[in-house]
Amino acid sequence: MRKTSIKDIAAKANVSIATVSYVLNGTRNVRSDTRERVVAAIEELNYKPNAIAKSLKLNRTNTIGVIAEDVTVFNTPDIIDGINDFGDRNDLHILLVNLRLDKRIGRNFSNTEDYRKYAANAVAELLSNQVDGIIYIGVHPRDLTGLIDTEGKPIVYTYSYTQDDISIQYNDEQAAYQAMSYLVNQGHSRIAVISGLMDSIPSRLRLNGYYKAVTEYQLPFDPLLIKMGDWERESGYRLTSELLALPEPPTAILSMNDVMVVGILQAAEEKGFRIPDDLSVVGFDNREFSDYLRPRITTMELPLHEMGYQAIEVLFNLIKGTKMDSLTMPECRLIERDSVATLKNAVRQK
Repeated sequence: MRKTSIKDIAAKANVSIATVSYVLNGTRNVRSDTRERVVAAIEELNYKPNAIAKSLKLNRTNTIGVIAEDVTVFNTPDIIDGINDFGDRNDLHILLVNLRLDKRIGRNFSNTEDYRKYAANAVAELLSNQVDGIIYIGVHPRDLTGLIDTEGKPIVYTYSYTQDDISIQYNDEQAAYQAMSYLVNQGHSRIAVISGLMDSIPSRLRLNGYYKAVTEYQLPFDPLLIKMGDWERESGYRLTSELLALPEPPTAILSMNDVMVVGILQAAEEKGFRIPDDLSVVGFDNREFSDYLRPRITTMELPLHEMGYQAIEVLFNLIKGTKMDSLTMPECRLIERDSVATLKNAVRQK
C-alpha cells in the first residue's frame, strides 16, 4: 500500500504543495481557513511525515539534550518536569544524561579534573545523538564559566551560573526579603537568621535580603542573631540552641533551608520553646517533608518547574534564531503553614 504524500494532502485540500509544507513546518503564515482544510486532510488521510527527512531539511532534529549533575538532588526533578512540560507542548524530544556528581565527587566542586571529564563525556554523548541544544542543571548554584565545551551548540544553564551563556535563576535576595517582610508583618522585630555555607552564592544573596529587610524596616541590629550554618540538620540544632540561650532570644528564625529547620524544631523542644507560640520559623525550599513536620513549616518555595520551562523555552528560541524579549526571573512563593504566629499588637507593614 502506497504511503500518503504531501502531494496527496495538497490535492485533498485543494491547495499547493508549498502551502502544505508551510503548515507542516510552520515556516510561513497561512490563512486560518486554508490551514483548517490542510489539517483536516492530514487527519483524514492519516499522514505521518518522515521525521528524518524533515530534520535534514530544517537542519534540526527537534531533540534537546539535558545534563543533570544529579537527578537525586531535590531541585532537579521539578526542573526536569518543567523542561518536559515545554517539550510536550512543542513536540520536542528530550535526552537526559545524569552525571551522578553527588555520588561520584560529593560536593567537592573544586575537583575540576574529574568534573570536566564527566561533563565532557555527557556532552559527547548528546552531540552523537545530534541534539539541537543542551540544558545544564546544577545541584547547587555556582559559577561554571569555561568548564563546559558544547562545540558550538547552544546551551542554557539553570540552577548554576556562567558569564558566557544564558542562565535561568530565581532571585534569592528578593526571596529572603519577602520572608523577612512576612515575619515583620506578623509583628516580629527580633528575627534571627541561620545561613548556609558562606561560600555558597544563595547564602550570600539571602543574607543580603535579610540585611535589606533589617535596614528598611528599621529592625534592631544584633550580630548575635546572625548564625552561619552549613545546610545540615545538626547546624540548625546547634545554632538554635545558642540563639535560645541568649538573654533576649529571638521571636522568629529565618532558616536558609528546610533541612536545618528539623534541627531548629528539635532544639526548641528541648529548650521548652513552643512553635509557633514562643518561636516562629520560616524555612526555604518547600521540601516535601516540610508539610509533614509538626507544626507544618512555613517556607519559601523555589520556582523550579518555571526555571526548567523557561530554560528550554529560551534554548528553543536560540535554536530557531528567534529574538526574545528581556528575561524575567521566576519568583519564589511563600507557602504559609503553621510555624509562624502573629505577635500581639503587631503593626502591619504596607
